[in-house]
Amino acid sequence: MEKLKERRRPKSQLKKQPKKPLRKPPKKQPRKSEIKEFQTIKQFRNIKPEIRILGVDDAPFVPHSGEQVMLVGTLFRAGDWLDGVLRTQVTVDGTDATCSLIEMVNGSRHLEQLGVMMLDGITFGGFNVVNIQKIFQKTGVPVIVIMRKYPDMPRIKKALQNFPDWEKRWNNILKAGDIYKVDNINQEPVYMQVCGISKEDAREIVRISTTRSAIPEPIRAAHIIAAGVTTGESKGNA
Repeated sequence: MEKLKERRRPKSQLKKQPKKPLRKPPKKQPRKSEIKEFQTIKQFRNIKPEIRILGVDDAPFVPHSGEQVMLVGTLFRAGDWLDGVLRTQVTVDGTDATCSLIEMVNGSRHLEQLGVMMLDGITFGGFNVVNIQKIFQKTGVPVIVIMRKYPDMPRIKKALQNFPDWEKRWNNILKAGDIYKVDNINQEPVYMQVCGISKEDAREIVRISTTRSAIPEPIRAAHIIAAGVTTGESKGNA
């Protein structure tokens, strides 16, 4: 026993074994959708003639009814080739247009191909105002709002004041940013608001997709389809 005791060294004389460095857990790679959410603007090196554009317009509806109205989205290669049609619904004068559009786009098999989304105005089904910043953040698809005429902002604000949440709706319009004029060759000018894309790139996309009327073909086709499906026959100009 005494020999064993002699062989034992005091703890102070024992060499401390270096601790193995703790393995850091592998860094979680963000999903593609998560990367998109943090983008502030989409950069286009060059705008291809076949850029995929989703044009969205609403169907005819009964004003102030609170009913559901159909939104139609047409997927075009610029302004020449129709590749697909999407559909969703929103409430007349409701507040669900933003979420409905996000779900429609994110649920589409065309999502990864989309270059931009074009909306026929910033409201659907009356005064169901769209938050285009949120759409870009949640889908990664830049948004271009198209308007035939420069909007009468004081008149729009007065109309919105009939709603108890009018300030939130009005803020969505203000958040859409500045309004820019787009001159088209041999066509009347249109106006636009943009999110997730530079105004220069947006202008170029609007021009190359405006092939048969004063407004881009994806929106014109969405208007015709939505009206025809709802009423049996489309009427008037898109």
